[in-house]
Amino acid sequence: MGTGRLLRACVVAFAFLAATIPARTAQAQANFDRPGADYLSAPVTSGDPADCALVCERDRRCRAWSFNYPTDVTNGAVCWLKSSVPARVQDNCCVSGVRGAGVVEPRNNAIETSIDRWGGDYKSFDLKENDSDDACKAACTADNKCRAWTYARPGYAGKEAHCFLKKDIKPPRRKAGFISGVVR
Repeated sequence: MGTGRLLRACVVAFAFLAATIPARTAQAQANFDRPGADYLSAPVTSGDPADCALVCERDRRCRAWSFNYPTDVTNGAVCWLKSSVPARVQDNCCVSGVRGAGVVEPRNNAIETSIDRWGGDYKSFDLKENDSDDACKAACTADNKCRAWTYARPGYAGKEAHCFLKKDIKPPRRKAGFISGVVR
């Protein structure tokens, strides 16, 4: 009888520990696609990957999703719902996740993902097709007048990717499709 009580006490203690340890939340993966298993696609007029994740949450059939950034102004953002969870593949075209995963944009000290530092522009220009936010940052770093920069993906501020160089550091504002940084 003592062994049974000990076993029950261990099970209760284990259940208590399992309930108190915080669960690691699932997160969407920026710059990853999940090709295949598509059963529905829809435009995302806001251009925000979080809206795609929300559509998946509200659809009982959805197990995973991929959000494709716009390729230009006429071909807007698209949300792809998936009936299974395909393997992820690295690709800058997309943000993907599984049902229950919110969108958590990567953050570091140099790059601000989904941030627009609106205003303070003294120069702006379209970028070449294969240029990324690195080209915009490099242009700002090379110009002594530039204090901050904002990169707009293709389709968010025009057909091409666009770079805004700023003489003033403006407050960050969340805006899908934009990447910013402060240089000096």
